[in-house]
Parts: sequence; structure tokens; C-alpha cells
Amino acid sequence: MKRLLFVLMIFTLFFCKEEPQRNKKKEHKVKSTKVDFKLPNYLELALLDDPLPDIKPGDWLSTHDENGQSFDQYFKNEKLVSPLQNKNIIYIQPIGSFTVWEKKIIDWNTKYIQLFFGLKTVQLKPISEKNIPKTKKRIHFGNEQLDATYIIHSLLPKKMPKDGIVIMALTAKDLYPHPKWNYVFGLASYQRRTGVSSIFRYSNENLNEKNYSLCLKRIIRTSTHEISHMFSVSHCISAVCLMNGANNLEEADSRPNSLCSECLTKLSWNLNFDNLERMDSLIHFMNEHHLEDDAIILGKQREIIAR
Repeated sequence: MKRLLFVLMIFTLFFCKEEPQRNKKKEHKVKSTKVDFKLPNYLELALLDDPLPDIKPGDWLSTHDENGQSFDQYFKNEKLVSPLQNKNIIYIQPIGSFTVWEKKIIDWNTKYIQLFFGLKTVQLKPISEKNIPKTKKRIHFGNEQLDATYIIHSLLPKKMPKDGIVIMALTAKDLYPHPKWNYVFGLASYQRRTGVSSIFRYSNENLNEKNYSLCLKRIIRTSTHEISHMFSVSHCISAVCLMNGANNLEEADSRPNSLCSECLTKLSWNLNFDNLERMDSLIHFMNEHHLEDDAIILGKQREIIAR
């Protein structure tokens, strides 16, 4: 039996597509044994979770009926994606050319992904947009756009190294997923473990030393959100969280670059990272790039975990 989940988001930050799950190959480790896993001082950590604000017209949950995902549901997922000994590297595939500051954003994003997931993250050599056929490009309202669906279905699967668990493309060009749709910020295939994100709409002006932090804040949120989906984490409806769905940039900007206690527990158990070392690295990164609001949230979580 095939199970298809398709989430379409026009004018949204998080656009995700999950393909039918097929059991042709055993590519992922399935954690089927019952576990009793809690983060240190979990109950105190959970008290830090902010409840979701009241749903307003146009918000994600006003247009999407989601059931959420408990930790128990997560570790019982028979198709759970987990790193294997010989398949455990996250790959980043830049597409096209970048300005000096765009390249800095891509490099910092790659570094952050490694700190966030605790897995080696390798940035591949950029590939030319010539790898994308002319029929998979268009000019829309004066902007050149790349077909995100082609990238995740046809381009990236061929680029995934044998030891890769996830591959995500990054581009400075705008993206569209279908000729009838205007644009998307990102698109992902859970079954293929491929994704693409664009920084095209993440900066309000030309990037420079004074304003790059906003673009960086947005792209690290998009990248880690999408890759977390590829590690089988569903949208969160339990608290304000990185894994909340968002219907627009304003709603997405109201979400932090941090996980709620339950979503953090899922990834901590699955990826087996050192929580304190991870927190210290993320906080340092945030402060280094003037993302103090996110650093404060992570600092409070770290304080409780360290007790």
C-alpha cells in the first residue's frame, strides 16, 4: 500500500513534498525496539516551551489539519530515517553562481547544518545552471526561476554520494514547483532525501556586512527544518518550534531557530548527538552572527540540560 503526503505551499517559507514510501531497498536503519528516552531534566525543559499563539486567518494551522507527532510515534515509525555507519553524511549542492556575500551565506549555512545535526556536512563543488534544461527554467515577473521539482527528482538523486544520508541544493535563483504556481522558498522529497532551498527572497536589500544576518537566520531555519523532515520529524503543533509549519514569511519569522523539548528529544535520540556540546556550538554561532534572540533561547535550554 502506498502512502502519499503532499503539502503545497504557495507564498510560504516551508514547501515540502513527501513521495510514496517504497520498500524496494533497505536503505535506512529502523529503530523498532521500545525505548524510554528523555533529555536531562526533561520536565523542566518542557516548561520553557512557549504555547502556540491563537490561530489567525491565513496561518498554517488555519489551512492545514495536522495531528502532530509524539516521541512515541516517532520512534515507532517503521520508515524512520537514521544514519547508518556507511551512510551518514549530509551533502550540500550549490547550484549556479553567487556573489561574495551569497557565497558566505552558503558556507555559513553548511557549517550550521553540521552543528545542528551533529553529522559531517560536506559542501560539494557548485554545478552550473546549465545542468538544468531550458524547459525547466522560466522568466516570471522579470525573475529567472528554476524548476524545483526537476532539481529534487531528476538532478539531485544522481548527485547523492553513496555515503550520503541527505542532499540539499542551495541556489540564489528563485524557485517554482509547477508552471501554475508563482514561487516557493524550498522543496523537499522525503523518500529520496533530496531538497532545494533558495536565498533569493530572504534578503530585503543587497547583502552586506550590516544586513546579512536576516538572510542567514532565514536560510538556516529553512535548511534545518527541511532536513529534520528528511529525518522523519513531522510538523510540530505542540509549542512554538522550528518545526512549526508556516504559510508566509511573516509567520515563519515569528518562529525561533530552536526546537521545542519534544522535537529536540526526537533528533537527540535518533542522531545521538552530545546535547551540551551541540548547544554550546549553536549558541556560539548565533552570537558570532548577531542572532542574539535565538542564542538566548538556546542558552536557557542549555542551562536546564546541564543541571
